[in-house]
Amino acid sequence: MNFNIIAFIFLGLWFFPNIISFGLFGYDKHQATFKGWRIPEFILLLAAFFNGAFGALCGMVFFNHKTSKPLFLYLVPVLLFLQLIVSIICKSFLSIFENPLIW
Repeated sequence: MNFNIIAFIFLGLWFFPNIISFGLFGYDKHQATFKGWRIPEFILLLAAFFNGAFGALCGMVFFNHKTSKPLFLYLVPVLLFLQLIVSIICKSFLSIFENPLIW
């Protein structure tokens, strides 16, 4: 069996944090609607910061949650942009090791 370790790293570092972030925004919107215990804004932003900005942005749009807050409206897209740049840099750096005869 040939497992692609980079795919598993990508799945663990990108997919799962975004699912968690999306779920946090959905849960917080549900709690806001039914006057329940809310997730602190710091936790939502922390989830977006730790590689969950895409899920946070999708949660903001899908649930129409935190879209009137300027902190979320500007910070989450900036975090997404920075995470995409870091992902591109990491992918280009790791591609050097895929074929060592090139360099």
